Amino acid sequence: MQKKTHIKKGDIVKVLAGEDRTKQGRVLGVDRKSGTAVVEGLRLNKKHSKPTTALPQGGIVEKEGPIHISNLMLIDAKTGVPGRVGRKPGKDGKLERYVKSNNSKTTAKK
Repeated sequence: MQKKTHIKKGDIVKVLAGEDRTKQGRVLGVDRKSGTAVVEGLRLNKKHSKPTTALPQGGIVEKEGPIHISNLMLIDAKTGVPGRVGRKPGKDGKLERYVKSNNSKTTAKK
């Protein structure tokens, strides 16, 4: 069984720990099995690539690496304030995510 995560692809998040602490970025993908997410422009690793049709020269390419989900905090799309994530039933009966920040209950949309 896969774990539920508080972060989804396309969310804007803030990094809480590590080398990229306090930086923000958009989530490119989430791996629920390992509990990690890839954030755009953060945790860059250098990868040596062979020449291909896309890169005829080859060389060193910087690529984003995974960050553990516990080190990420969702940023509210409306206010831009990071906060913890809660779930509540929406108008259609499905669970809706919202950001718990300073007692203001605002929905977290992409």
